[in-house]
Formats: sequence, C-alpha cells, structure tokens
Amino acid sequence: MRREKLRALAPLEEPRSPTDLRVRQLRARDLLRGDLEGPDLEQHVAEATLPTTMAKTIGWARANSIFPATFGLACCAIEMMSMVSPRYDIARFGAENMRASPRQADMLILSGRVSIKMAPVVRRIYDQMLEPKWVISMGACSSSGGMFANYAVVQGADKFMPVDIHIPGCPPRPEALTYGFNKLQRMILGNPVPGWRRRYNAIGTEEWARAATGTASPQEVEAYATARELSVAHESARAQESRKGPA
Repeated sequence: MRREKLRALAPLEEPRSPTDLRVRQLRARDLLRGDLEGPDLEQHVAEATLPTTMAKTIGWARANSIFPATFGLACCAIEMMSMVSPRYDIARFGAENMRASPRQADMLILSGRVSIKMAPVVRRIYDQMLEPKWVISMGACSSSGGMFANYAVVQGADKFMPVDIHIPGCPPRPEALTYGFNKLQRMILGNPVPGWRRRYNAIGTEEWARAATGTASPQEVEAYATARELSVAHESARAQESRKGPA
C-alpha cells in the first residue's frame, strides 16, 4: 500500500491571497454605501452575480430535487431499491428522498409488470401526485409487456398513462436506472438527449418512411407490408382474446 497526496496527482487551484479577499470585502462595503460606481461597480457585479432566467432556475431546482414514490410492482423493484445504496447513491442527484405518499412525490417508477387489475391502481396513484410529475417505465415488462404476452398484463404502461423515460432490460441494472434518471433530468432542464436518428441525421430512414417515399427496394417494401399485416392480425387476435377474458 502506498499513500499519495491527491493534490500532487490532481493539483487544484490555490486559494486566493488574504489581500485579494480584503479587496473584495472593501468593494462589497463600498457597494452597500453607494460609493462603488463606474468600472469598479461593473467588475463587482460581473464577479458576484450569475445571470440566468427564471425558467432555467425553476428547471434546475426541479431536476435536482425529485421525490420518487416508494412504489414497486415486481422484480425490478429490487433493482430500484439499490439506487439508495452506497454503491449507486442516487443522493448525488438529489433524489434520495423517497416518499410513501403520492401527494408528496413527483416521480413514479413503474418497476415491473403491470397487470390489467393493477393498471387502475397505478393510474390512481399517478393522478394523486401533484404537478409537475414524471414517470419512468423500468424494464421490459412495464415498457412493452416483456415475456408476458397474454391477456392479463398490459402491453406497455404508456397505453393508460403518460411515460417520460423507458429503460430496457430484464431487469435493468441500477446503473441503467441512474442513466435513465439523468436523461429525465436533462429533459426537465429543457435540454433532452436527442434520439440516435436525430444525432446521426437519419430521420426518414425508417421502413415506413422509405416505403412511402419509394426509396426502398421491392423486397423491402414486400417485407414491410408482410410484417405490417402480421402485426395487425396479431393485435386483432390479442384484442379478441382480451375481450373474451379468462377461460
């Protein structure tokens, strides 16, 4: 074991001299007296203030003081609980204060599969939360039904409530949940992370867009039409099965 000083490895900015601190104190005193004007006043204002807008300030405060609801659905809830552990420490981002009452929470994490019977309960909890509020769909089950492609599980929580962030995985690790939370923070700040199609200027390369514009090959158009027909038939059969109910 070898001990080294962190300052030697990563030198930090040295503290200012006492003379500089005294000058700043005298400048603040003159400002209060009204004696500070001209270039000295402009320099003091530039050093002592941080210009911004009210919208940015409110967004910064909201993004760094989120209260998640203490609510779990299935196995993903175990990964969600790990967020507050020392290894991941969601307190670094100001979201460690999980609340047991929806009236004191502003973020709901859907951590697991949402059954048909549980959907009204989840929606009621969401409606009881105060605005502004956000929702993270954690895992494949709550995002798209996952492996439970049957009449008993909702095939995606966005079918009955708004979802801001979807996190894939079965189950996603706490690192993935933290990454999704950081993306939610950027969205609240008004600077959301763009999708890969926008990042790489690939908008219009989707199968449906290429088929509509005629830039796709005949084989691609035929494959897209077949997949579309199968998807419609599958959705229709699943809707009929759900209307029938359990046998």
